[in-house]
Amino acid sequence: MDPMAATTALPAALLTAPVLPPTAAPQVQRVADPAKAARAFESVFVGQMIRIMMDTAPADGPFNGGHGEEMFRGVLAEQMGDAIARGGGFGLAPAVLAQILRMQGAGA
Repeated sequence: MDPMAATTALPAALLTAPVLPPTAAPQVQRVADPAKAARAFESVFVGQMIRIMMDTAPADGPFNGGHGEEMFRGVLAEQMGDAIARGGGFGLAPAVLAQILRMQGAGA
């Protein structure tokens, strides 16, 4: 038996699995204020990035906030993400806005 044939053969379960019919395209919900939704997306995205950065930074030393800082670190990251997005952000909101408009059919 060819060694390559053994590694590329499909398992029997895949050969007998039922084929599902294609589903209809998902319905796109209209967003009342696409620009606001794009800014909100960027705010959450940046906030999550900041939270990950804060989780990887050392939390010891003379300026450690202790248990209170640990509890509210997520809120701080969220607020920082919101402030960055309001100040122009990383330029993600315009790209997201363009995609929202394209999906809603207004960009064509």
